[in-house]
Amino acid sequence: MFLANLATLLFTHSILAPLAMFQETGAVGFDNPIALWNAMGWFARIIVIILFIMSAWSIGVMIDRYFAFNAARKQSRAFAPAVAGALREGKIDEAIRVAERNKKSHLAKVVTAGLQEFKVRDNSEIPGKDIEASKRALERAEAIVHAELKRGLGGLATIGSTAPFVGLLGTVAGILNAFIGISHSNATGLAAVAGGIAEALVTTAIGLFVAIPAVMMFNYFTNKVEAFDVEMDNSSSELIDYFLKQSAKLRK
Repeated sequence: MFLANLATLLFTHSILAPLAMFQETGAVGFDNPIALWNAMGWFARIIVIILFIMSAWSIGVMIDRYFAFNAARKQSRAFAPAVAGALREGKIDEAIRVAERNKKSHLAKVVTAGLQEFKVRDNSEIPGKDIEASKRALERAEAIVHAELKRGLGGLATIGSTAPFVGLLGTVAGILNAFIGISHSNATGLAAVAGGIAEALVTTAIGLFVAIPAVMMFNYFTNKVEAFDVEMDNSSSELIDYFLKQSAKLRK
């Protein structure tokens, strides 16, 4: 897991290095992540496990959306000129076949709905109500594709907003453990609380390392979805214009 390795590396340099200084004085003996994990209380371990699960989930969503959006963009670039050429020649069946060959394209999914509604019409007459039916089919398809594009982004936003608070919960627990340890041992000074504070900082840092990429990628993917929505709206509008032009030609 990339984030887990990155978090471990940063923890080693930013948290465990200062702890090595305390180790020299005999206060803290954490010199590697495994030792730090073993020294954590059960509550802090649960917090770390939860954060790593959240990290794995967010990475899975990022990978899934990245490949889905790339495929949609690639196939849409091939689909748009091909379907435009078929429609210019009045080949509705060919346009539908082009759309079916590009099933991952967001444009193809929307345009197919309108074309299939238009296909069943009598070529000698295209009533206005039939064009309205095609328009509604396009709107329904846009809503469905929009929901498909946003799949998983809600979870990504939730992880980005809650991971720091989950880490903060571990921070509070670590600090409480540190001060409870002081009260039991009657010890004072930084060395007496270094272990508990280190445990608290670990959970805080993991929470931030989970949240920051999740928030960044959520914003990135949201912008992508908005761009796809604009493209689908434009394609739907152009298809309706095509239907209207065909209807006008048939009336002449």
